[in-house]
Amino acid sequence: MEPRPRFKRVLLKLSGEALMGEGSFGIDPDVLRGVAGELLGVHELGVELALVVGGGNIFRGLKSSEYGIKRVPADHMGMLATLINVIALGEALSGLGAEVRIMSAIDINKIAEPYIRGRAINHLRKGRVVLFGAGTGNPYFSTDTAAALRAMEIEADALCKATKVDGVFEADPVLRPDARRFDRLSYREVLEKKLQVMDMTAVSLAMGRDLPIIVFNLRSKGSIRRVMFESDMGTLISGESS
Repeated sequence: MEPRPRFKRVLLKLSGEALMGEGSFGIDPDVLRGVAGELLGVHELGVELALVVGGGNIFRGLKSSEYGIKRVPADHMGMLATLINVIALGEALSGLGAEVRIMSAIDINKIAEPYIRGRAINHLRKGRVVLFGAGTGNPYFSTDTAAALRAMEIEADALCKATKVDGVFEADPVLRPDARRFDRLSYREVLEKKLQVMDMTAVSLAMGRDLPIIVFNLRSKGSIRRVMFESDMGTLISGESS
């Protein structure tokens, strides 16, 4: 008998850049299909699956000054970029046979349902994959913070953040190949060391509700499924340090 996943309900945070593949902008069709296939495999295990996707592959509000755009409208543009990504991912999942619901933190009713906590939980209980778009609906808050907030609201067992590397390192492993990877970290260690793993607001929110954060490498084939079973996958951020 196949072992059961260690989580019943998870929120997965994907960066928009994860959908670019080797490109510098937009969505790579092969990457989109590959991610959707892995997500479907996890969903078919019986895991109640919700997602938050960033929009950095389309527009990054933090670079808005380069365009002469002020921060608030730039963040609004970023929210719309996340909706483009969740619509694309939702369509890819639907094409594979998954039942999908897209929920938006801003009113855009002809495209997505408004985010309502109880309705989101009901969708999950009915076996639907739920994709949250438009961040928190407020400027100045990152999609990392939106992911932590939504994870707590839907009472997820864990927040899983997919990245380009194998977890949290003491320094950027691209610049320092000898940088040490952490197996476990406490929330306070992340905050005190200012480790660039998630927005500090997101980590603080998770700490307040003791929400485990697992950081893992999306580029490793089968990684989304593996994180559902393997306790040593990536880096665990929780109330206890290594």
